[in-house]
Amino acid sequence: MLGQKNMSKRIVNCCVVMLALAFVFSFVPTTFASDNANARVTPSWSTRDTAIIKGSEKVPEIQAGKFFSELWHNTGIYQMIFGEAPAAEETAEVKSAVEFAESAPGWQKIIMIALGFLIIYLAVAKGFEPLLLVPIGFGVVLVNIPGAGMGQGPDGMLHIIYSAGVGNEFFPMLIFMGFGAMTDFGPLIANPKMALLGAAAQLGVFATLIGVSLMNLIPGVEYNMFQASAIAIIGGADGPTSIYVSGKLAPEMMAVIAVAAYSYMALVPMIQPPIMKALTSDKERHIKMNQLRYVSKAEKTIFPLVLLLLSILLLPPAAPLIGMLAFGNFVKQTGVVDRLSKTMENEMLNIVSILLSLGVGSQMTPEKIMNPSSLGVIALGLIAFAIATAGGIIVVKIMNIFLKEKINPLIGSAGVSAVPMAARVSNKVGLEYDPSNFLLMHAMGPNVSGVIGTAVAAGVFIATYAK
Repeated sequence: MLGQKNMSKRIVNCCVVMLALAFVFSFVPTTFASDNANARVTPSWSTRDTAIIKGSEKVPEIQAGKFFSELWHNTGIYQMIFGEAPAAEETAEVKSAVEFAESAPGWQKIIMIALGFLIIYLAVAKGFEPLLLVPIGFGVVLVNIPGAGMGQGPDGMLHIIYSAGVGNEFFPMLIFMGFGAMTDFGPLIANPKMALLGAAAQLGVFATLIGVSLMNLIPGVEYNMFQASAIAIIGGADGPTSIYVSGKLAPEMMAVIAVAAYSYMALVPMIQPPIMKALTSDKERHIKMNQLRYVSKAEKTIFPLVLLLLSILLLPPAAPLIGMLAFGNFVKQTGVVDRLSKTMENEMLNIVSILLSLGVGSQMTPEKIMNPSSLGVIALGLIAFAIATAGGIIVVKIMNIFLKEKINPLIGSAGVSAVPMAARVSNKVGLEYDPSNFLLMHAMGPNVSGVIGTAVAAGVFIATYAK
């Protein structure tokens, strides 16, 4: 017992001595200098307040005033008014990877953020395709937050998403695979005449080429043929195909083309009805169509294989898009791999849609949108989309001159590639005039035909101009 007490006292005494020595040496910093082979120790009281711990040379000193000053300079309010402060140190590698320009004035970013919230409002309050517009709107808001860096490379989240799948053909291919798995080609097989309406809607694509030429007459706007071809695909209202073609022909314009294509896809319910009503009479809107014939499983299973074979033989550049569409649809129709089919049309398509929409929204930055060339693309896209909508309706009216069983012209607008949005709009407008006139299944024929038509148009441009 006594020995244990003595041992405890010794331990306590040793600890006290060690603490005392540490306290003394903390006030007597030393400087080690080398003189030939001999080392000497020189006390340096004057360096006590400026001694630097190894590894912390660049850590700033604690200064309350500087802390609050830096905090104010990095608030969103300050950076929107005075612009973003440049990083203190930035390697050449990081500088070369940064795609989001820091020089955009704060007021322009405020406009883009407001636009992002407007897109979200249209999606939530007005119901304009929320599956597309909600992530696009958030992408716009997040990428334009001053100082957040979400669009900066190489580590910004939105930059990673765009580089991983939007800036190449990866996400568009997966989207087409998902479309194939969720698409029923039955209405098109049952009424092959609907393929003409899908082809007619491509008038918007080719009319845009003329519009691009006219745009070149405006000072400050200049497009080449590659860019014109990529812009023209917007007329098909097909976002994935627009991204695919711009990646092949005009990658420098992919951002604004993708934004324009997806914006008009999402705004189909607002853009198409006025055009549909202006080009049709009340009598035409009341036309009722006969029920479609039954399409067997064998026909549905063979159709994607025939579609793929034709693309391979006639237009190989369109085979990647049509091939993914055919693959997804074949998996669906065979019924032997339901797990794969359900994954393609549900989990995979939902995930890729979220990432693709966020990536598209991340490209809506002031320097990419607020310039004459980009604004010209957005204007051309709207005109092309209007021509595509009108083209399908006009072709139906011409066909009705020769057909005994009349076609309701409202389904002509569904010839654009916005699946199934355009078909739903045709049905909705028809129900406004006759609540018993259901046009959805009839409109799906030209709608899915439009997807194929836009892919074919894309193949034509790529085959003609891609090197």
